[in-house]
Amino acid sequence: MSSPDSAFQNLARIFATRNNRILEIEILPPVLGPLLQDDCSIGITKKYLVQAFVTARRIFFKDPICRSDRDSSTASKDGDAGTTAINPEEKFEDFSICSEVILLFDCEHLTACNWRKKRLASLIQRHELDHDNSGAWETLLQALHAEVSLMTSFLCSPLHRHTKSPTLWQHRLWVLDKMLRLRDIDRGTLRNLLEEELAIVLRAGELHPKNYYAFSYMRQLHGILAEYMQGSSSSLRLLAEPIIKTTLNWCQSHPADISGWMFALYVLEMVEDRGVRENAISRVSRFALDIGWEGESLWTFVTLAAKAFNLTEPTRKVTPMDEFP
Repeated sequence: MSSPDSAFQNLARIFATRNNRILEIEILPPVLGPLLQDDCSIGITKKYLVQAFVTARRIFFKDPICRSDRDSSTASKDGDAGTTAINPEEKFEDFSICSEVILLFDCEHLTACNWRKKRLASLIQRHELDHDNSGAWETLLQALHAEVSLMTSFLCSPLHRHTKSPTLWQHRLWVLDKMLRLRDIDRGTLRNLLEEELAIVLRAGELHPKNYYAFSYMRQLHGILAEYMQGSSSSLRLLAEPIIKTTLNWCQSHPADISGWMFALYVLEMVEDRGVRENAISRVSRFALDIGWEGESLWTFVTLAAKAFNLTEPTRKVTPMDEFP
């Protein structure tokens, strides 16, 4: 029998040595556990995760510093009381790992998620107050990149709830927005970022079908990135064009996924190019007819798109997919 403390220590070691790598975490059946690791692939039984969570939660809530950014004042009070001085950075790192274990067990744990937001906000504020401090800048960038990779680990792992967690998707959006505000980014980088995020969303859509929260995240991110594309009145269109092909390919591979089709409809609305819209709807219609598809989701997309874009002959012509923007 493993103890909660040993379960927490073993899982905490994995998170502490992650080094911004993206992990693939899976819940194992009891006969295969309790904890297996092969490089970035992690397997853990539900019981072992519960044990680690119990210890992580106890550590996380035992000290007021886990709910406050008064790290320096807390440390000074300990010193004044005659106790051994505690490095606040080390203490925050311990709480950070605890919050990761908590979120692995409960992806909707708002206290743990908000604590991570608060710590990042504190680092951002520290950077804004001292622009010339290169050390603070590097610490901030490293923390933001680590947060994004952690969210990718949760959202792209075959876990029961994480891939469809509104808390995690909104947290990822918040972190990316903070990263964008800290630097000037050209149009090419914005397009690449949108395509990279789409790949993550599509992976989450494969793991959890009809993933409304993932595709809603993509809509929100598309709007945010368009705001950063300064000097362009057609930024929504410019960002939407490169992802048409990828989106339609995924939807045709998952024709029963209504969330994917509705996102495809959103992308076509942003493109504002009648030729592209006609070609996309014609291709989807011909695909459905060729394989005899009768599912509701695909034909709902065709019907809504034909009405929205005033197309009377959706199967009239098909352009090779390679000719998409």
